[in-house]
Parts: sequence; structure tokens; C-alpha cells
Amino acid sequence: MSFFKKLKEKFTDQSDAVTDKFKQGLTKTRDSFSGKVNDLVARYRKVDEEFFEELEEILIGADVGFETVMTLVDDLKMEVKRRNISDSKEVQSVISEKLVEIYQGNDADHTELNMQEGLTVILFVGVNGVGKTTTIGKLANKLKGEGKTVMLAAGDTFRAGAIEQLEVWGERVGVEVIKQAEGSDPAAVMFDALRSAKAKKADVLICDTAGRLQNKVNLMNELEKVKRVIEREIPGAPHEVLLALDATTGQNALIQAKTFKEVTNVTGIVLTKLDGTAKGGIVLAIRNELNIPVKFVGLGEKMDDLQEFDADKYVYGLFADVIEEKE
Repeated sequence: MSFFKKLKEKFTDQSDAVTDKFKQGLTKTRDSFSGKVNDLVARYRKVDEEFFEELEEILIGADVGFETVMTLVDDLKMEVKRRNISDSKEVQSVISEKLVEIYQGNDADHTELNMQEGLTVILFVGVNGVGKTTTIGKLANKLKGEGKTVMLAAGDTFRAGAIEQLEVWGERVGVEVIKQAEGSDPAAVMFDALRSAKAKKADVLICDTAGRLQNKVNLMNELEKVKRVIEREIPGAPHEVLLALDATTGQNALIQAKTFKEVTNVTGIVLTKLDGTAKGGIVLAIRNELNIPVKFVGLGEKMDDLQEFDADKYVYGLFADVIEEKE
């Protein structure tokens, strides 16, 4: 059975709101990437070297990343040879299969949050402007909807308006925000927030942090200080360090991820604004080149448009039009 057929059986015969969100959220990437692949398949009857060269260009254009593209195309060539595929139409299904394999690597991906008995501490990092505060609000809403008591810590004390922005989200979601005055020491805010969260027996504390990358040394020192305070109050915490990246920035997001990986132990990526880009292949570049799982993706502006990442649903979203046409 082809991989397309498996995806069709898995997703198109069920009414799944989450799958629909992936399909709708990846419209721009699908129109660009999948459309170009369809055009390529229509122009080439045989799978030859020229076919693969053009495919490389399409993948690089979708921001899949040079290293990932080379790995993918080499794997495709071997698979086409192994299965004795000569018809270009059959390659589309193999491409989707290999995309999932590249994303998952040798292990099935652990996209679930590392939730603890008692208080779970989630530290958010990321540069200004990527949608970090909005994502914190949406994640708080998601966790609250699952029946958890959530609190927020306003640790981005340097950016003008950052504390107020988090407070707005706190009011909107109905969760408490622990804050101090603008310009306060972020570690002191975390200390207060941790004490309060423990006293109130909260399930989750989500901590915002400053997003300046101008001086990597300062950023590293600040994050280290915050982490030391968290770990001193709760051994083993933070249980997640989530890096917010803006999908519309493409390769710049990859550069940011590499920088933050150098200064802190990032456990997962939250890729925002995936619905706003035609270069959704950046998901694969991040996973393959940095070996950090994408845990959540932003697929729209609504409160419930922050979704747990699923490699099969992602690939279905990329190829939905073709998959749904298949018998």
C-alpha cells in the first residue's frame, strides 16, 4: 500500500478538526510546494537525474534546508532504485513517506510536553516579535482547557509593554500573572512566581523571558541565572525549555534556533505563523539539522490554532489535494 493511501485511510475518512487545521494552515506551503511537485511530475514521465535536480530546487525553495534536501534526495534515489520505480507519479507518495521518516529520525518523536506530578515549569525563550507572548497565552488556554491550574511569570521585564501584554493574555484566558515593575530582575520575578505557584498548588507555571540576541553573553548569563533560581526552588526544573520561532522568517528561524541551542538546553520548538508562509519546509530543516522536536505549531490567529505537532498530519497537509484525489 502506498504511503498516500495510508494517509488517506488515516485522515480523509474521519471528521477531524485538528487534521483540518493542518490542512488549512498549510495552504500557502501546499499551493507552492505541492503545486510545484505536481507540475514537475506532469512534465517528467521518467524519473531521471534532471527530475531529481528540479526536485532539489523545489525543496530548497520551500526552506527544507540544504543539508536536509541532500539527505532526502539521496534517500529518494535509493528508494526509487530499490522499488524499481520508473513512473514519476509514483514518486510523490515516496517523497511524503521520506519526509515523515526524516522528521522522525530513528525514533518516534516525543512531541508531548514533559508534564510532572505536582508543579510543571515551562520556560519560554525566543527573540522579540516571533509571537512568544501570544503563544504563551494560547498554551495556557490549552492547558487550562485540559483541567490544569496554570500561572504565568512575566520574566520579560526589559521590553516596553511586555508585562502588560502578558497580563492581557492572563485576563483573557483567566489565569494569574506574577509580575514586578518594568526593569526588574527577571530571576526575582521567577522566584516570586515559583513560590506563589507552589503555595497555590498550581499544575503549570509558564515563564516568559527577555528576547534580546544583540549580546549572546548577556542573554546566556540572564537565562542561566533564571534557570538557577528555578532549579534551586524545584530540583529538575524547568521541565521544558520551549523556543518560539517565526516560520515566516525561514532560514533566519534556523539561525535563531542554533543560537539559542548554544546558550540553553532547548527541549522543543514552537513554530509560530506556519499558516502565514509558503516555506513550511522549515519544520524539517529544524528537526533534521538541530535534532530538536517541533512540539507545537501555530496554524492561525484563533485561540485554539496552537496545535501539537504531528508529522503525519503535517505531510497530509502538504499533499492533501493529491491524497484526496487518489482512489
